[in-house]
Amino acid sequence: MAAGKNAASSVLEEKGFLCVDADVSVHEIVETQKDKIIARFGKIAEVRGINICNPDGTIDRRALGSIVFSDPELLKAQEAIIHPAVEAAFNELIDGNPDKNIVLNATVLYKTSLLNRCDAVIFVTAPLLVRFFRAKKRDNMSTTQILSRFYSQRKIFAKYKILKADIYRVSNAGSKQNLIKKLDSVLCKIHAESD
Repeated sequence: MAAGKNAASSVLEEKGFLCVDADVSVHEIVETQKDKIIARFGKIAEVRGINICNPDGTIDRRALGSIVFSDPELLKAQEAIIHPAVEAAFNELIDGNPDKNIVLNATVLYKTSLLNRCDAVIFVTAPLLVRFFRAKKRDNMSTTQILSRFYSQRKIFAKYKILKADIYRVSNAGSKQNLIKKLDSVLCKIHAESD
């Protein structure tokens, strides 16, 4: 969270990659799975005094997040609803664009079968304090919510390593120019290893 995945994706898009933001896709998929989400989390939300629906009837993802990120089992339950639909959508996109280099901008790709379709993983990271202030400024979330998300994501890099993904770590603590240089270096390594 707030490491700079979107910034890296934007740089790669400028270099000609077809970049797909999993968060945007998930927003759309959440709405298609709304009935299942309400059935699974509605009573929990009610007990906690949380309304998981916006006034227009769409899912309030931030409210839902406050529930699912508070308990690993609830997060797994939400993922069991969302991930199969995300995988289907991304597989369709990949299959429909065989001539394009595609970037899947996704934090938890390791939890899906999509990782098997990737040539490499670029893991964007930044120091905890940098990420905290970025999240605070960008998301207008409470400190508790930010720290809860950080805690739930604390071992993501290790999970990619366990799966033996071809992974490249890119630190994004500086300028955009610095990020571009680091991504260029990683792309050269990936290209050299694929030859």
